[in-house]
Amino acid sequence: MIDEKELLSMKIIHYFITNEKYNPIIIKGITDEVWLENRNGPYSIIRIVTRHILNEEQFEYDLLKTKHITKQIRRKTLDLSMNILSIYLDSDYKIDNNNNKNINIIVKKDEDFRNNKYVSKYYKNVKEKFIFNEEGFDLITKLTSEIARENIKENEKREKLMKNKKPIITLSLISINVIIFVLMYLFGSGSLSTKTLIDFGANYIPYTKAGEYYRLLTSAFLHIGIIHLVLNMYSLFIIGTHIEFFYGKLKYIFIYLYSAIIGSLFTVILSTTNTVAAGASGAIFGLLGAMLYFGYHYRGYIGNAIISQVVPIVLLNLFFGFITPGIGNAAHIGGLIGGYIVSMAVGFDNDNKTSKIHGTIISIILLLFLIYISFFR
Repeated sequence: MIDEKELLSMKIIHYFITNEKYNPIIIKGITDEVWLENRNGPYSIIRIVTRHILNEEQFEYDLLKTKHITKQIRRKTLDLSMNILSIYLDSDYKIDNNNNKNINIIVKKDEDFRNNKYVSKYYKNVKEKFIFNEEGFDLITKLTSEIARENIKENEKREKLMKNKKPIITLSLISINVIIFVLMYLFGSGSLSTKTLIDFGANYIPYTKAGEYYRLLTSAFLHIGIIHLVLNMYSLFIIGTHIEFFYGKLKYIFIYLYSAIIGSLFTVILSTTNTVAAGASGAIFGLLGAMLYFGYHYRGYIGNAIISQVVPIVLLNLFFGFITPGIGNAAHIGGLIGGYIVSMAVGFDNDNKTSKIHGTIISIILLLFLIYISFFR
């Protein structure tokens, strides 16, 4: 015998995975419910609950537990706008949404799902796609095979994204930084000389504000002392290699250069008049911002591992920047913000166009605003 509730659950899961591009979320300790996620969907989270809800007390407990889990997901993914559609397949309690942002509905048969006002309002093809010609075990075979096929597609996309490549751009950037560092000793007084740094294009605030705007970028390829160079190049190799794999070479270059410029503009705005700033830190923090965006975008594949690892690194570096003299935290903060925003603009192939457009507009507005504050106010 086929359990009708389980079959309905499979149909709904099949619909959201194969038609609406939702991905399963694994949540420890949760039974009798399935969580699906698509951050570009009308609802960020779809919950399908199969356990029996007898009365108001059970329903309120379920809401409290859902709120707790959602809070954890929001904190880990930095998604403050997350909304949830909870679909209850077995409830004797009549649910009243009361205009809640998170919607709760009861579905006991196919027609309930197809005709529900919250479902049909946002998922326009539901009446067409939620009809099956097969029955019984033929239907179960169809549902499971198509869900599996969709998972295989997603795994292939992940493997293509993660496959090993040579980090040509990262190695090239490191080479440029090292070559310029050597040239400062061959044609100047070394990397610790303020005059040499300025001559080679450091972000010397009076000169930058006087019209030597190229210093916003050239300063990101200069370093003050061998320790500064080694630490930054090590960070660039570790982080840059991943970003080059994740985003591709052209997007990686754009993220790196944009972050470097934004970091330099923050330095112009927040530093003292005679500051001489140099280093790739702003650009590297921009790559950390890109890593955060990637971790958020692909958390369906990798969980929250990247976000949970990158955030402490960022906070620790910012902390040491505030307590250690001579470290330009302005460039760090600016680069981090710029990297995250411009990553939204360059995006990924399966990003929706609206997200990319918003990222592009915000990136342009941020750049123009900082230019205005730096040079024209």
